[in-house]
Amino acid sequence: MLKLYGFPVSNYYNMVKHALLEKGLPFEAVPFYPDQSPESLAISPRGKIPVLGVEQGYVNETGVILQYLEDAQAGPALLPKTPFERAQVLALAKEIELYIELPARACFGEAFFGMSVPEAIKEKSRVELLAGIASLGRHGKFAPYVAGETLSVADLYFLYSVSLACAVGKKLFDLDLLADLPAARALLERLEQTPHAKRIAADKDAAMPQFLAMIASRK
Repeated sequence: MLKLYGFPVSNYYNMVKHALLEKGLPFEAVPFYPDQSPESLAISPRGKIPVLGVEQGYVNETGVILQYLEDAQAGPALLPKTPFERAQVLALAKEIELYIELPARACFGEAFFGMSVPEAIKEKSRVELLAGIASLGRHGKFAPYVAGETLSVADLYFLYSVSLACAVGKKLFDLDLLADLPAARALLERLEQTPHAKRIAADKDAAMPQFLAMIASRK
């Protein structure tokens, strides 16, 4: 059986978890808070999550795991077969990660965990978030899904990264990042109401107290 290493508060962990559920693949969720110990680094070379345990060993990095599931496992396709269409989906996922996820992540500490982020970093994140959302508006189709007619890997990045970016935008900058993208807003709301997303959100809520306690212990 596949083993998913990580914890339910991580949005990247939840992307992989959602893909596993979408494909109907049985898996064991293995709680894993990686550190720099030899035992952790034997599973995750950089001490990050998620990691997928497979028969041959471990697969790390979210994007690589999602492509592995597509290439090596059964279930509904989350990547197109034709090279150009597949490239479009992967580019959208990468754009969400680099231009929306990462700028928002720089502000997670203040937005969600009661920490303080320097004003210069927040301003840089604000500018980059606006540019990233504009890029998504140009490249995304939202017809009805991010890349077109079918659910894809791009939608998993969208669901679990753009939602957090929107929370950061509202809490720190009083910005509605999807104000000019009504089709994107409608898709996000629709994806959040799917059974798999609801299950993942419930698991996240249940795991949050333990995660917050861990964060507090490291301050």
